[in-house]
Amino acid sequence: MRTYSDLFRTREFTPLFLSSCFKSAASTVSGLALGTLVYRATDSPLLSALSMFGPSLAQVVGATTMLSAADRVAPRATVTGIALAFALGTAAMAIPGLPVWTLFVLLLLLGLIQSFGGGVLWGLLNEILAKEGYLLGRSVFNMMNGVAQITGYATGGVLVALLSPRLTLLMAAALYLVSAVTARLGLTRRAPRASGRPSVAQTWRTNARLWSSPERRTLYLLLWIPNGLIVGCESLYVSYAPNRAGALFACAAFGMFLGDVTTGRFLPPPVRARLGIPFLLLLATPYLVFALRPGVGVAAVCVAVASIGFGASLIQQERLVSLIPDELSGHALGLHTAGMLTMQGVSAALAGGVAQLTSPGPAMTVMAAVSIAVTLTMAPSLRRRPAASPGRQRPEPAAPRERQSGVNTP
Repeated sequence: MRTYSDLFRTREFTPLFLSSCFKSAASTVSGLALGTLVYRATDSPLLSALSMFGPSLAQVVGATTMLSAADRVAPRATVTGIALAFALGTAAMAIPGLPVWTLFVLLLLLGLIQSFGGGVLWGLLNEILAKEGYLLGRSVFNMMNGVAQITGYATGGVLVALLSPRLTLLMAAALYLVSAVTARLGLTRRAPRASGRPSVAQTWRTNARLWSSPERRTLYLLLWIPNGLIVGCESLYVSYAPNRAGALFACAAFGMFLGDVTTGRFLPPPVRARLGIPFLLLLATPYLVFALRPGVGVAAVCVAVASIGFGASLIQQERLVSLIPDELSGHALGLHTAGMLTMQGVSAALAGGVAQLTSPGPAMTVMAAVSIAVTLTMAPSLRRRPAASPGRQRPEPAAPRERQSGVNTP
């Protein structure tokens, strides 16, 4: 599978792609509206950042308790149900007079629901395309996410300015509903990839199995920490430029789109494999300029250039997919997503706390400097371990025999 047309000729790829398009657009529109709503109500960079990225903290709960469900639930019903839950939750946030603490309760509940949703989605994509098509397919999803963010943040900024944050939240809820309908009508019914009942105990056993490989462990950490810290920078856009945050988000999404197109479609595999660490450094370095508190124009250029570095995630995911057994694909990719989103939530809290004590510009610089330090510290460890050839897996230690569903309880 070498071209985009090959992807869209594959059965079920298009409806899964379209459902994700609507969900991504809804997420960007609602995130900007909610961040603006909270900032206007509290005048707090910390709470504004947490309202946009804090729900990701719930991902750590799901990663340690619910993630075994990613390969043990019906994919179509789960993808549809999660989109419906987000439609209802987002509509509830638009209720006038709702206290700020209630908004955060709803956000954390939705974050918990989504905690295994990434594993279901990416496991299903890996099932539809198989390992040799996963990188190209994931790059298309990332490009879509970039376009959805560009249009979503730009449109959301206009809607928030012309209408109100609450009306914008209602429009986002409608997009989530369209996502649910698209998944329900377009996907076919599939059996779960793994047998047995999901449980906390099984989640812990599989997490330990995945974490036991030094190479997988290094890849997970590189997927979680450096770019999570940069998302902490992004969480401060609203407080850095309250009236132009949509433009900064759109420029960042445009840079991510360029990075994903280049990485997923145009870089030959040998070249691509060598660019993981340089891309992570590119992701952080332009944010050092924010120590000088640049104007919105210069800031927009910096975030666009930096976001090209998000292409590093594709490179590391390709390497990770080659190292995981097929029956654990949903769980392994869900662990990547849950850890990534958890780190984004932690970073948003850290960045908001630093901004609360100083100001958004210096806080972005601090987060970028830490990201660079983490990348440089871990880079030698990754270089010592040559990547597996695409489509091939290294020998996997034998897993403990799984108990039958009747006794597979925590």
